[in-house]
Amino acid sequence: MIAVIDYGMGNLRSVQKALEFVGAKVIVTHDPDLILNADSVVLPGVGAFKDCMANLNKLKLVDPIRKFVDSGKPFLGICLGLQVLFEESAEYGPVVGLGILPGKVIKFSSGSSETKNGQPIKIPHMGWNKVEIKKKDPLFDKVDAAPYFYFVHSYYVVPEDQNMIATVTNYGVEFVSGIQHNNIYAFQFHPEKSQALGLSILERFSNLN
Repeated sequence: MIAVIDYGMGNLRSVQKALEFVGAKVIVTHDPDLILNADSVVLPGVGAFKDCMANLNKLKLVDPIRKFVDSGKPFLGICLGLQVLFEESAEYGPVVGLGILPGKVIKFSSGSSETKNGQPIKIPHMGWNKVEIKKKDPLFDKVDAAPYFYFVHSYYVVPEDQNMIATVTNYGVEFVSGIQHNNIYAFQFHPEKSQALGLSILERFSNLN
């Protein structure tokens, strides 16, 4: 059973439906016991970092998430669910995150140093973009070296440990669009909105156990 964490934000149903489409058994919940006893956990998210952390604290989900990660079972973060794994974000902040991974979250700059095709970049970064894979196994096994995935975000993560970087993407600057560290897999892009290729990533995640 995969538990999709419901903290009052995010595209929970689309994540649930995508996982069910690839054959996974899914429960959407904010019950700490159900989360801790799940085979795998997904933390999705769309919205502001500060609101996400406020809701996680209000629902007393911070410790269960940390304990689940410590258990070694597969954990997937999507978009905001990637960002809150880190120590802090500059969004309306600094705001303290879960602190599971060392690093921070910063905003794209619309200054002249960040351009795409010679033009200042638009914020948020929205739409399809190419992803360069740095770690192929296990979720990117047999995936082309530079696939396209769907993004919607204004901030991106800056990990302290370069060894955890799974994918990078260029949007004026090269930024980290995916990490893999032990049992943690997390992406800035939305696999549930990325058609067949995104579904293949979710299917591989669901089969990790």
